[in-house]
Amino acid sequence: MSRPLRIFLVCQQDLGGPPHPVPAYRFWRGYFASALRDAGHELLEAPGCDWAAGLLPLARPDLAAWRDATWTRALERLRVEHARRPVDLFLSYLYPKQVHPGALAEIRRLGLPRVNFFCDNVREFRRIPHEFTPFDLHWVPEFKALPLYRSAGLPVLHAPMPCWVAPDYRTPPDRERTPAAFVGTRDHTRSELFAHAFALGLDARLWGRGWRDGDSALDEARPTPSTATTSGLLANQLDFIRRHGTAALLRKVADKLRPVRPLAFNFGLHAGDLADDHTYWALLRESIVCLGVNRYPSPRHSPTRPDTYSRLRDVEAPMAGACYLTEWTEGLDALYEPGVEIETYRDAAELVEKTRALAADPARRARLRAAGQRRAIADHSITRTLARIAAKLGVS
Repeated sequence: MSRPLRIFLVCQQDLGGPPHPVPAYRFWRGYFASALRDAGHELLEAPGCDWAAGLLPLARPDLAAWRDATWTRALERLRVEHARRPVDLFLSYLYPKQVHPGALAEIRRLGLPRVNFFCDNVREFRRIPHEFTPFDLHWVPEFKALPLYRSAGLPVLHAPMPCWVAPDYRTPPDRERTPAAFVGTRDHTRSELFAHAFALGLDARLWGRGWRDGDSALDEARPTPSTATTSGLLANQLDFIRRHGTAALLRKVADKLRPVRPLAFNFGLHAGDLADDHTYWALLRESIVCLGVNRYPSPRHSPTRPDTYSRLRDVEAPMAGACYLTEWTEGLDALYEPGVEIETYRDAAELVEKTRALAADPARRARLRAAGQRRAIADHSITRTLARIAAKLGVS
């Protein structure tokens, strides 16, 4: 890019009060805003717009009212900024139900390219929703999602998850302070993996919600509309079929009739609680080995054979200087050279084996930290992806 850009950002911003009861969302705005400012771009936002409220399980009339009010306010601000000095790019992270086609058409009339980032494609969609059609470019981090966008005939840029690391964390740590560690909320796919790994002798700690107190599904389910009425229950089932397919519904029913007994394991013996953001980054950087898990719960996949895709941690941890061992998934070898910049495992046994090998080899850990961080900062930053977006769209 030959000059800094003026970028209008819509990225799940809220009004700064208590967070909405949906899975963690506030860090996305922090990552984007910090990275844009680091690169010298001008960040533009619409004050008074609670974008995250659109993620709540609103009834259809309430959702329509939210869309109209929020987008009206955003367009007013965008027009003012564009009249003052031309805006170069509209960049968003929007779910389908948050999209307002009329507003996107107005943005197009203003002459702004419209780019949407979305990172849970393979988890949320069997096919790309029609609400995404108006965007000029789709920033897609999941390798497995690319065929979905190409089948829909939509322009796509395959680029890493957007991550920003503070300057203090852009060199490898001076020493290692904790054992191997996984940082993340407990769910049943992660529970299965780590129960098997601990049974095979894994020496690691698990940090995050659910590991200590035994709640195994703290943030896997987004809030859903009430099923107190028959019509509400039917609407939920129809929505489930639309999103996941009939086979997934049959699997769900079968699981209820013949539930799979989870492995009995006391994770509390290996668990810790996250105190704050500083602790989070310290654990990624200063653990002997930072562990990544790329599987996820889905009604479309058997709990014993879960699907995988590269998660945000695959960028965060190496960028922060971690010695990173993560679960193999398609497309990961396009981000890093496994064995040189990061390490990977395919099952619990290999997780245990490679954790032990890395724990016994400090020189190799140091090489992985340095090489992984160099690659992540050079090729996987938001700044680098924005340069690719600008080139693809002809924004000079």
